[in-house]
Amino acid sequence: MKAVYLEGIGKPLALIDTERPVAGPGEAVVQVKAAALNRRDVWIQHGRYFLKEYPAILGSDCAGVVSEAGAGVDPAWVGQEVIVDPGTGWGSNPRAHSADYKILGMPQPGSFAAYVKVPAQNLHPRPPHLSFEQAAALPLAGLTAYRALFTKCQLQPAEKVLVTGAGGGVALFAVQFAVASGAEVWVTSGADEKLEKARALGAAGGVNYRRDGWSKELKAHTGGFDVVIDSAAGEGFVQLVKLAKPGGRIGIYGGTTGMIGHINPAEIFWKQLTIYGSTMGTAEDFAGMLRLVNEKQLQPVVDMVFPLEQTEQAMRYMEAGRQFGKIVLRAGGE
Repeated sequence: MKAVYLEGIGKPLALIDTERPVAGPGEAVVQVKAAALNRRDVWIQHGRYFLKEYPAILGSDCAGVVSEAGAGVDPAWVGQEVIVDPGTGWGSNPRAHSADYKILGMPQPGSFAAYVKVPAQNLHPRPPHLSFEQAAALPLAGLTAYRALFTKCQLQPAEKVLVTGAGGGVALFAVQFAVASGAEVWVTSGADEKLEKARALGAAGGVNYRRDGWSKELKAHTGGFDVVIDSAAGEGFVQLVKLAKPGGRIGIYGGTTGMIGHINPAEIFWKQLTIYGSTMGTAEDFAGMLRLVNEKQLQPVVDMVFPLEQTEQAMRYMEAGRQFGKIVLRAGGE
């Protein structure tokens, strides 16, 4: 079968021929119709991920058709169109994952291939209103957004939400999920055109964080936020603390701009703020995310679709940060 191969840190991705996986007990093999990129894949290529097990076949997200069921797996799965939960080994504590938690794409071979082997318990029917490309965009980013918003920050209808960095996959899912739940959603972005696109998804408004006084502008428009969902951290996090209302909750799932700046502790304790770290999620979070997508007929935003053989170009496109939504690969046969 065809697969995208990463030989080592800093190496370009290459399309190779390799053996098709075989389902073991409790496992299934999925013929990949579409797979999606995540920032995690770029980190792995650059050696910035906490696991470093090379060579590797990357890819955490996929949608496809079950081609084989292993011993103990209901054979009715064969031929079913599915989406895959990429996480295994979360453990018994729903508040935090165990040391055994793993995500498809490292260390086990991932979805940037014609076929991928997964635990059968991680299979879910593909949402029928979504194409394979749209469904493939959901798993990791949708799961992260859902857990940060609902499991951690306990978002309630009619609350005001700020989502930073509108344009990335997780941020856009956070916008869509919060709008669907009845919240008033505002966004930030470094590009005015992305602010306009976020409004088209239902955001009430937004500001360009490259403008001086952006946080004061937001405060004047909104009065502050009950929930803030952030992936940037860095010096700007100070302003997010200021923008949070008394009793507010801040969910942080990334740190693209580095270490958090100097925060006045009184801003946190006097306003009774709660700051949550969150990433990925449990099997229950994944199921809840799919229920929301199906009930509200939500459609992931897909920015660009590349053929599997252009995965290296897709990675550089992601690294440039110009996308609005998910970047997807279309797998085309053996």
